[in-house]
Amino acid sequence: MSATPQNATPRRILVLGATSGIAEATCRIWASQGASLFLVARNAEKLAAVAADLKVRGASYVGTAVADLDDTDSHPALLAHAVNSLAGMDIAYLAHGILGDQISAEQDFNTAAQIVHTNFMAPVSLLTWLSNYCVQRRSGVLAVLSSVAGDRGRKSNYVYGSSKAGLSAFLAGLRNRIDREGVTVLTIKPGPTRTAMTAGMPKSEKFADVDAVAESIVKAIDGRKDELYVPFQWLPIMFVVRSIPERIFKKLNL
Repeated sequence: MSATPQNATPRRILVLGATSGIAEATCRIWASQGASLFLVARNAEKLAAVAADLKVRGASYVGTAVADLDDTDSHPALLAHAVNSLAGMDIAYLAHGILGDQISAEQDFNTAAQIVHTNFMAPVSLLTWLSNYCVQRRSGVLAVLSSVAGDRGRKSNYVYGSSKAGLSAFLAGLRNRIDREGVTVLTIKPGPTRTAMTAGMPKSEKFADVDAVAESIVKAIDGRKDELYVPFQWLPIMFVVRSIPERIFKKLNL
């Protein structure tokens, strides 16, 4: 686990979707380093519990805002408030997203549209504001949770996967635009991870440990990486999956 030097200024970190399992585990690491955190989530009770825990763990400051991040019209005021509360921003960590119900989405466009809006449209809105903020200051890291599911559509979760594929493509283009401006864009592609969101899924006991995933994320942010498959074995796995010819892939039961 990386540590902040004793006399260093605490890093100012905005966390969007702060009550997600991976985000919460990552924040615990940052809190132990004395970071200043501003947390945004929609569940007020859970957000308050997470904030209280991070204060106990050593965070130098914890601000919060209860907000529905699907409401894109509210993003400019929300983000301006968060950045002002932190007195600046070094890292923005986007963990906002839903798995959704694939079966329902296959039958109902509104269900599919909600998944795409939450996982793609809302992050695009947030990242547009945040990237322009960082470019103006020629600094900052934008770290965003995408998914290995976005690397290739599969019958079991293609609505979720397509929303993450769009997000990964957006991040790649954004990186190409603003990396030369001193801003790092990190695309995080976790495999299945043991969190509250995945607890009811088959074989969830074999999913990656959330604390180990969080440690890898912190290291990738500190190293200003462009892309992170976590756990690492998902990099070669997805290379193989992407390489399967479509005439064969369409017959697989995935």
